[in-house]
Amino acid sequence: MTRTAPPLVADERATYTALLDYLRATIELKVEGLPDDDAARAVLPSKLTTAAGVVKHVRWVEHHWFEVVLAGRPSRAPYTMEDPDADWRVEEGETLAGFLEDYRRQCSVSREVLAGVELDGEVPFRGDRTVSARWVLAHVIEETARHAGQLDVVRELLDGSTGD
Repeated sequence: MTRTAPPLVADERATYTALLDYLRATIELKVEGLPDDDAARAVLPSKLTTAAGVVKHVRWVEHHWFEVVLAGRPSRAPYTMEDPDADWRVEEGETLAGFLEDYRRQCSVSREVLAGVELDGEVPFRGDRTVSARWVLAHVIEETARHAGQLDVVRELLDGSTGD
């Protein structure tokens, strides 16, 4: 994924979708070149916070908010009430490359879903409430930015890499 700076002047949709794409590319940049053993190695007290685990998690964040919430599709996420952290855990045989491929594919689906809705459009949410596409987009930007920051820390602890 190419990381392109968001435009400094654009309409709301173009601004926010470009910002999200920039953050998505930042996720990829932060894990670039990491071997699988390092990508799956925990360097923080939470043994779930690994570089590969963050990528796996943001993939499922995209799935939940765009496909499940906005498009009303059934969830395929690995987490359950009994195992709420499954989307963070790197299982035997899973690879960073596989997570990145899944993330790219999911981002494409998310873009398609978002392109088909108005930002003011509302969908049912958690019972009798509703949520707007604008809120979902803003929330996924926030989530992606927060997790890109986690990757900054994880990567520096893994191999000393810092930077954009």
